[in-house]
Amino acid sequence: MIPLFFLVVCAEGLVAFLLAVKIGPLRELVMKGLDQVKMRRGTVLTIAGTIFVILFSNLVSILKIQNKGSKLGTMTPMDQVLWRTNLLEATLMAFSLFLAFLIDRMHHYMRKLIKLRSSSGESKQEVERLEKEKSQLKEKEVRAAEEVKRLQKEISSLTDNLNKIKSESAEKDKKVETAEAHVVALQKQAADLLLEYDHLLEENQNLQNQAHGFRS
Repeated sequence: MIPLFFLVVCAEGLVAFLLAVKIGPLRELVMKGLDQVKMRRGTVLTIAGTIFVILFSNLVSILKIQNKGSKLGTMTPMDQVLWRTNLLEATLMAFSLFLAFLIDRMHHYMRKLIKLRSSSGESKQEVERLEKEKSQLKEKEVRAAEEVKRLQKEISSLTDNLNKIKSESAEKDKKVETAEAHVVALQKQAADLLLEYDHLLEENQNLQNQAHGFRS
């Protein structure tokens, strides 16, 4: 089992190295591979549990051999070989579990970092879009301000024209009133003249009648 666990430790160390150092597309391939592995979490936990049980068994064997040696005062060559073998296996398995945990955490935080970068990219795009909208709004605001100034000038011009027209209308109204008063006066004068003319006609008729009477 020692060569197997040694290969496992080497493979895990290589995966951890590729996660830590970006070499071309290898990190992306490793991330995709770990995604596939995590989809089979039940199998992974079973393997990890098995390794942990074997590790616990090796530790128990190590303790038993040590207790046996302490009772006898020394360990036999066979016990020493078994002790070293169990210790090496336990070390490799413990290191393998540690690397597996380390790879799991690195993969987890790498995924978070990728999400944060993608969200940061989206936030940058959103900021750029908002800045573009802000610049467009500023342009519209400048145009609106220019339009308001133009309309204010037109309103001022129209107001001046209206005041001028009102003034001219007031003058014309005064002239009309004066003309109407003059017409009324002329009408009154004409009525007086008509009365005077009627009176003169009447006197003329009387004089003619008197002259005719004298001739008779």
